[in-house]
Amino acid sequence: MPEEVRRIAQLARLRLSDEEAALYQGQFSRILDLFSQISKLQAPALDGHGQIPSILREDEVLPFSNPEALVGLAPEREGGYYKVKKVME
Repeated sequence: MPEEVRRIAQLARLRLSDEEAALYQGQFSRILDLFSQISKLQAPALDGHGQIPSILREDEVLPFSNPEALVGLAPEREGGYYKVKKVME
């Protein structure tokens, strides 16, 4: 694994000390272990059309109780709106 860390560092044009290489070796090992765990997870079943069924809820529009509080956070405002710099002519 130390050779792999050195090779990756070389590809990224990084110079690593021995301490940094050891640190990154441990981090890379942890990342690869996590990917291994993720690959073992079961994927959701596909519906009859090859699509993953949506597990998201429908959007629900709700009134916001205090819009003035949000506009009050703006560094500059005009009326009830945020004031921003013009970006187009």
